[in-house]
Amino acid sequence: QVQLIESGGGLVQAGGSLRLSCAFSGGIFSGYHMAWFRQAPGKEREFVAGINWSGSRTDYGDSLKGRFTLSRDNAKNTVYLQMNSLKPEDTGIYYCAARISTGRISTGRLAYDYWGQGTQVTVST
Repeated sequence: QVQLIESGGGLVQAGGSLRLSCAFSGGIFSGYHMAWFRQAPGKEREFVAGINWSGSRTDYGDSLKGRFTLSRDNAKNTVYLQMNSLKPEDTGIYYCAARISTGRISTGRLAYDYWGQGTQVTVST
């Protein structure tokens, strides 16, 4: 059974940076596309970034490209989300997700088969 464990969340001031990690186990990591979603209180879970199985392609949510960078290390079974120039509106619970690598990276949460428990990111003014 695939398991995803997120880490790296916390409290940061606006303009600061955080790096989230997602450790994958229970399957062949290179056989999965990976993604991050986030959910703010009272809002829908939204797509943040996705990466294909090899790391050769990435996709980002609106207005996030340039501030956020998604990467993966298939030797370490880990995906990383580097978040820079953080804003208060980036506050939320960040979830790692995985889907079997058929087709393209998907921005829809229903396309993902496995989810982590989430890690809280809070950006203060």
